[in-house]
Amino acid sequence: MALTGSRRVIGVDISTGTFADHVQAFLDLGRAHRSSYVCCVNAHMTVEAHRDPGFAAVVNAADHATADGMPVLRALQLFHRMKQERVAGNDLMPALFEAAAREGLAVYLYGGRQEVLDTIVARAALELPALRIAGTCSPPFRALTDTELQEHADRINASGAHIVMVSLGCPKQERWMAAMKGRVQGVMLGLGGAFLLYAGVDTRAPKWMRDLSLEWAYRLALEPGRLWKRYLVTNSIFLWLFVREGLARLFGRATK
Repeated sequence: MALTGSRRVIGVDISTGTFADHVQAFLDLGRAHRSSYVCCVNAHMTVEAHRDPGFAAVVNAADHATADGMPVLRALQLFHRMKQERVAGNDLMPALFEAAAREGLAVYLYGGRQEVLDTIVARAALELPALRIAGTCSPPFRALTDTELQEHADRINASGAHIVMVSLGCPKQERWMAAMKGRVQGVMLGLGGAFLLYAGVDTRAPKWMRDLSLEWAYRLALEPGRLWKRYLVTNSIFLWLFVREGLARLFGRATK
């Protein structure tokens, strides 16, 4: 089955369909070498889009934007009264690895530290020997020049990659993918922390916490010094946006 369209949630258009349908859609884009990109939307990205109309335009211009975070998923289910599976980057990465190995598609890894990329390649070689990782790139942390962007696009295209997995953090990775659309001949997916999880650097919250939308609390407990301010501010703003949209829908003022 194909994806069934999109629904707007707090200013962001979220793709609808099963997890398997999303994976197949991304494989089809990659197989066709269609220059395209996918955003995995969580509460943080939703708030960033609310704060910055330019970034909102980047997310809404994506070929697909998945319900990555549980708060976004719950909002989609509640506001649109529909069933929808979570399509998280942490789950997409291994699923696409397996599918790409099965279907002979090449994957390129862009972003993150080189040692993390090397660990991902080593694990994939052990668990999925049929998977072809066409290349890796750990770009400099600074902003790239247009010449450097084109050089990176040329390197990715020369590798023959069908699927480009990107880990630069939000909103940098989404802006990078938007800038590379039309240059990179494949499907780009902004997967953020999925690289660290697959490499074993990070651990994931237990399923019961994920199901209760408490994954943020697990992350906060692991890194309170780094994340307390982000989660306090981001979650509070998302909750306010959620209530505001709920009231707008209750009184018939919401769109889509």
